[in-house]
Amino acid sequence: MGELHVNMNITIDGVIQANGGPSEEDAGFEYAGWERPYGDEESGARITADVQASDALLLGRTTYDIFRRYWPHQSDAIAEAFNRVPKYVASRGTPELSWDTSTQVTDAAAEVRDLRERHQLIHTWGSADLLQTLFREGLVDQVNLWVCPVVIGQGKKLFPEGVAAMRFEQVEPPKAYPGGAMLLRYRCLEGLTAA
Repeated sequence: MGELHVNMNITIDGVIQANGGPSEEDAGFEYAGWERPYGDEESGARITADVQASDALLLGRTTYDIFRRYWPHQSDAIAEAFNRVPKYVASRGTPELSWDTSTQVTDAAAEVRDLRERHQLIHTWGSADLLQTLFREGLVDQVNLWVCPVVIGQGKKLFPEGVAAMRFEQVEPPKAYPGGAMLLRYRCLEGLTAA
């Protein structure tokens, strides 16, 4: 069975919204693009290597809409990988599947199990709702967090209030990058242990 890895740029206070910049979906969000000052060549190479290792993408509808407007028109190594692999869009609505090799997933809890049987490594970026479904159903194997040294005090969070309790173990030591971001990689574990 293949693995599902969650990839997120996240603030110190847990916000994941509009990290890359302004979009139609996040119109009016005051801090859109908050991750940009913290990128550098070394972290870019790590992100590229991770993306190239995946053989499928699972995206929430909002993220898919943002990606499909941008990545098909780029020509770098990340774009080549994104444009090559199958893309699965988690949506109960009617997404515009205009990006090559895109397929809709209407029931992530049920259908992602099958996707893990067909792919070695699926990387996912998505909404907090999609991610909470994946965590709740035990479908996430690893979480890769790019923590940026910024607190913005508002916005959608990776783990919102009321999320189910979870625990993780470190895959490798945290890695700090010259631009200021830190990569944390954790494996998802089952259950909680008493303190």
